[in-house]
Amino acid sequence: MSKSRLLHRRRKGMSLVEIMIVISIIGVLMTVIAVNVTGYLDDANQAATRISMNNIDKALIAYSAKHKGRYPTTAEGLDAAKKYFPQNEVPTDAWQNAFRYISPRTSGQQDYGIVSLGKDGQEGGEDANADIQSWVPAE
Repeated sequence: MSKSRLLHRRRKGMSLVEIMIVISIIGVLMTVIAVNVTGYLDDANQAATRISMNNIDKALIAYSAKHKGRYPTTAEGLDAAKKYFPQNEVPTDAWQNAFRYISPRTSGQQDYGIVSLGKDGQEGGEDANADIQSWVPAE
């Protein structure tokens, strides 16, 4: 048997260095993908929150029609219009936080305002953590 055939027979698997290089490459690829996907998920959650706000708007318009043009006060909250929502449940934002409801609003054209505190659930913030307000158009 020749020497090259003998060497070829012994080498059936990958060395530890080769395995570590492959794992490192896979790790870098997963990191790049995760960073990009996270940005899209944040955008999707903000869009879903705006859709929920539009659904709340429709329920409040139905409430107003039944109550001679009056909307629930801030103290009454969205629970006052509960029966106008699907399954009689007040929707939450995409991060499962309750919306804040303000009525009457002191400025603007709407009689009420709906606010989501964003991903972090706290006032203020930037990007995905920014507050989403029903009276401010989407960017």
